[in-house]
Amino acid sequence: MDFSTKNFNAPVPMYGPLPTEWKTPKFNTVVFDLGGVIINLNVPRCIENFSRLMGIDNVRTILGIDDEGEGVTSVSVATKQLMADYERGNISTDDFLQSLLPYCHSGASVEAVRTAWLSMLDVLPQERLDYIRSLRERGFKTYLLSNSNDLHWEPIYQQYRLWEYFDMIFASHQLHLAKPSEQIFRHVEYEASIDSRHAVYVDDLEKNRSAASAYVGWYAVESIEELKQLLDN
Repeated sequence: MDFSTKNFNAPVPMYGPLPTEWKTPKFNTVVFDLGGVIINLNVPRCIENFSRLMGIDNVRTILGIDDEGEGVTSVSVATKQLMADYERGNISTDDFLQSLLPYCHSGASVEAVRTAWLSMLDVLPQERLDYIRSLRERGFKTYLLSNSNDLHWEPIYQQYRLWEYFDMIFASHQLHLAKPSEQIFRHVEYEASIDSRHAVYVDDLEKNRSAASAYVGWYAVESIEELKQLLDN
């Protein structure tokens, strides 16, 4: 993507308490993360299921996830690249699952690995989607920006008809980019023609909120509840 024609002289990034001189009408755009914001994630359940397949040590060093889903420093270089490649859509789901199978106990199947990976997904409360719809009815532009992967993405996208709630949708495995890189935030800002002075970003991970604030100047909050306090009061 050539960003040379767009002016990226964004205002001083805003992150933290909203300045008192800023009023709610300042915002007309909301960019949402998906996992942990709109749909709940059950990382402990995923870890438990993978532990049965490969043991807890391998869960941490091969999958590189901990109970918070933030990642652990002991993950191997090879599998860290595997996870990054899958999240960026550089390898297929079949290749991803087959690559995990050798780390599992003898007799484990690809279907068992698939089931364990899908077990990270939890409920998606309809009221969250209803709130996003209400924002659109109030004139807000709404966008989805998710670090995802094909196996997680398809059931959520189809079951909940995500296209009905957002003006544009951006998924890491489709863009071959992932948060918290500067490129993905620049891409979304450019493609959606977002004015950073009027944008709020909702993400449960601090590293992504900090990146959005630093790279494109979006005001960042942690949850839909915090967004409601910002926009509805």
